[in-house]
Amino acid sequence: MPYAALDRESPKRRPTGAKPAGFHRWQTLSFLHWEVSAEALRPLVHPRLQIDTFEGRAFVGLVPFTMRDVKLHPLPHWPGMTNFHETNVRTYVHLDGKDPGVWFFSLDAASRLCVMGARVTYHLPYFFADMSLAKEGDTVSYTSERKWPAPTPARCEARVAFGRALGAATPGTLEDFLCERYLLYSEKGGQLFKGQVHHTPYPLVEATIEHLDQNLITQVGIEIAGPPMSVLASPGVDVDVYSIEKV
Repeated sequence: MPYAALDRESPKRRPTGAKPAGFHRWQTLSFLHWEVSAEALRPLVHPRLQIDTFEGRAFVGLVPFTMRDVKLHPLPHWPGMTNFHETNVRTYVHLDGKDPGVWFFSLDAASRLCVMGARVTYHLPYFFADMSLAKEGDTVSYTSERKWPAPTPARCEARVAFGRALGAATPGTLEDFLCERYLLYSEKGGQLFKGQVHHTPYPLVEATIEHLDQNLITQVGIEIAGPPMSVLASPGVDVDVYSIEKV
């Protein structure tokens, strides 16, 4: 389906009449993307979903970042689940020409509680990993080593230099397509689920890769070649998270 044929603005709006189920701060994000064939992605995505493309091009993304002040309403902050690092591998999908969103192949997180909770409540393929994030000037280093469950070993080492501020992505651009995603899909026992988040647009910055050594993408059955074709970063956003529902 042509890129412009989908309504890409409605998912960015706060859901009407729904109260957030939780709150996150997503900080120090890097968005690394490779172009891949839609045919390679097709067998890895729920059959009810279609691969979302930009001008006929499909993508797989690697997104390392850190989570802060994670809270599930009405519960208090839980030790071990409030602040932790995460790295996800994802692509972009839509449902019968509407509701463009994210399909996650894997999400590695440095919180056992988060991994167990998200697997049960959001049916997402979370993995527990030892992770670190270090800043030196404008350069951010991410590391991740998966511990549970299999497949292991799965790892990521990335060093990204944050550059000039770009501001929010302009609707209709590749940057908007890759970064401004507010719907997520997951599945359990063949049943498809959909969830939504809400935040202000990412304040994007230019970024360059100084080092990258990872096999998280190949672990999910996707082959990539060479460096990412798009590298962006963001200092972060505050996020309201809503409950998932059956599709």
